[in-house]
Amino acid sequence: MIKYLYIFTILIFLFFCSGLAWARQEVVIVQSSRVQPYEDAIQGFKSVCDAQIKRLIISELQGADVVREIDKISPDIVLAIGIDALSKVKRIKNIPVIYVMVLNPWSILSGETNIGGVNMNIPQEEQLVVLLSVMPEIKAIGLLYNKNKTGHLAKEIKNAAGKFSVKLVTKEVYNSKDVPQLLTDMKGKIDVFWMLPDLTVITPETVEFMLLFSLENKIPILAFSEKYVEMGALMSISVDAFDMGSQAGEIANKILTGSNAMNTEQVDARKTIISINLKAAKKLGITIKENILRKARIIN
Repeated sequence: MIKYLYIFTILIFLFFCSGLAWARQEVVIVQSSRVQPYEDAIQGFKSVCDAQIKRLIISELQGADVVREIDKISPDIVLAIGIDALSKVKRIKNIPVIYVMVLNPWSILSGETNIGGVNMNIPQEEQLVVLLSVMPEIKAIGLLYNKNKTGHLAKEIKNAAGKFSVKLVTKEVYNSKDVPQLLTDMKGKIDVFWMLPDLTVITPETVEFMLLFSLENKIPILAFSEKYVEMGALMSISVDAFDMGSQAGEIANKILTGSNAMNTEQVDARKTIISINLKAAKKLGITIKENILRKARIIN
């Protein structure tokens, strides 16, 4: 009887300790605001990772120091959603940080060994293949970029274009005020304009000009976000926010189970979404094949 009581006591003790260990498995999610793509990423994360979640919304902290708030909670992992959140938490050194929904994360990181995540960038060759499946007659693509921000993407596109015998017409941009003239100079030289996620090139003013230029000259725009398709770009090839969140959850699980105590894993988004604006296609005189439309998200 004493033997069974002893075993029972040990089991209760182990159960209690495991409960404490699980209670310590906590993730703090940091995001700049409550926009839908971020919320989708969070739902994807939760669908895979069962850890306790606490959220810090930067826009709602009234100027409070984000890292100090994280220190008060002392979580096992920080999930940074969006480039603003990653910029705020990248100085954390003693906690694994996972990022998601960040374009060009390497532009703000400098070799931090505790930071990894899901890269929002889609391989440029993959995007070119999709673009050519929609518009196989393309011979020349226009590209504006700041070398320090998206020079690596421009290089990838150049390499991809060479494989498909597509000419690339490129101009470097140092000031967003130069964009209208640089784009105008491409008139008659390009069949499509490829919009890169470059903060020097993309501003509210330049986007408005790009869309007007596209319609007036019947030059379609390939964008990197569906919001520009809703504004009038022909199409975008973007990531699936929910699935990216799921990928981040898989990385978190590896950390929480001890198989990767300090996260350094960086993976590419594995699922893409093609969005097509049919009204823009009609105005541009472009007919989209049915097999493409069946795979795409249609914007009217």
